[in-house]
Amino acid sequence: MEAGNGVTSETLAGERFFAGMPERHRAALAATARAVDVPTGHRFFEEGWAAEHFWLLRSGTVALDLQVPGRGAVVVETLPASSVLGWSWMFPPHVWRFGAVSLEPVRTLRFDGAEVRELCAADLRLGYDLTLRFAAVLLDRLEATRVRVLDLYAHPEQRA
Repeated sequence: MEAGNGVTSETLAGERFFAGMPERHRAALAATARAVDVPTGHRFFEEGWAAEHFWLLRSGTVALDLQVPGRGAVVVETLPASSVLGWSWMFPPHVWRFGAVSLEPVRTLRFDGAEVRELCAADLRLGYDLTLRFAAVLLDRLEATRVRVLDLYAHPEQRA
């Protein structure tokens, strides 16, 4: 499942999420990362588990799901390659609010959340930069949720 570290600043420079990030910040983050390949059906995390990592999806797709009483896991979003998976590692109490499972084989870069939090505390510019990047991810996901809710509650005559 794991393919060793081998993650460099240059590896991250080629990823959209890290575009424009200073090289020293990419290098610090790369030191916390591991290249990890996971098979179809791999459970990255479950709602309520300790949030210890985040992932950059390099290939494949991952479903975010939510446990709904009487229905089980319901997919709320599907993340394609180049997406960032997970933000709960960043915010206390560091517990996942959703679940995530691979829908096909996925190549990822997995970052150690505790190490990244330490880096951010030691270098406030890195912390601010990373916070802005994750805030953009959160805003994108919130907008996608808003669109789904609007569609869910649209009048039947307004649906295509």
